[in-house]
Amino acid sequence: MKNLTSWDSDPVQAFKEFVGTEAFAKTAQRLPADGMLRLVSGESARIYISMFSNVSAWIAEQGKTFSTVTHGDLVRFVNRVDGGKVVLNSKIGYRYLRLLERCYQHLGVIPNPAKQAILSTDRTDLPKDDAGRTLSPEQLQRFFDALPADPPRRRRVTAFEGWKRRRDRAMQVMIALAGLRVAEAIGLLVHEVGHQVALDGSVDLTITPEEKHDTSHEHITPLPREGVAELRPWLDERERMVKELALPGLFVFPANVLGGKMTNKTVYKQIRATFERAGLDMSRAGGRTLRNTFAKGQLDNGASPDQLKDVLGLALERSAADYKFTRIKDDPKK
Repeated sequence: MKNLTSWDSDPVQAFKEFVGTEAFAKTAQRLPADGMLRLVSGESARIYISMFSNVSAWIAEQGKTFSTVTHGDLVRFVNRVDGGKVVLNSKIGYRYLRLLERCYQHLGVIPNPAKQAILSTDRTDLPKDDAGRTLSPEQLQRFFDALPADPPRRRRVTAFEGWKRRRDRAMQVMIALAGLRVAEAIGLLVHEVGHQVALDGSVDLTITPEEKHDTSHEHITPLPREGVAELRPWLDERERMVKELALPGLFVFPANVLGGKMTNKTVYKQIRATFERAGLDMSRAGGRTLRNTFAKGQLDNGASPDQLKDVLGLALERSAADYKFTRIKDDPKK
């Protein structure tokens, strides 16, 4: 067994020194087919460090150290409940235990408390995850047909009357066709929309963490021709608002003429309203359903889990391989 002093006195620093090494790569469950060790990416390392920091803080709160925490303690960690809700779902809970197992394996700790925790739960005691809900091609078309639209009238009273409906329409199309999180769409900045149109009519969206949720990771995802056809008119109108109304800020989809940022709650309500108009099941309808539909479409078109990881902006290499889907139902009341 290796010396655990540094892991007890400053566990986060000890882990930071470990995660980017070949020693960490050797603890992977499955080595590449070519037998070549590959160090984890910078993004994955940051996520692992964040996870390790979380569990280290919890261990310290229990009055324990890395060397004295037991497998029973770790089972309590992954089964924590806050406000009647389980804190970690089964996949994330398992990843925490697996990450700790790799650390104890490297240090030669026998018995390995994290491995014991995995074996004692066998993942059956952890809360179960529902498969992601997706839309069929026909349902997705119904969703598009139900998007916000200008009411039929010959002319607008003011030049920008109804601009929020056109903003919401473009945003929902983009979420569905580019697989963005709601937080990424809300925080999308003008300079993140590519100007170069590819041969297939798509443009690249460069998603950065700036103004997004802290789980968003920099990535590039293409917005196909159909999405560009909806987004470009809105961008043109937004530019006219900048010139004529002095619209400030860089948000592609501002909340108001003051350039404020939209809220997640507002966008969720708007998306659910579109689902309702389309006659689709409201019990699990939202931005995640659109993102899942995009992800399934990518896999159906031959994308590998690693390619899907890249376009979705997932941090961990294995995350995309965990996607499972079921179809959403039509609203029985419609």
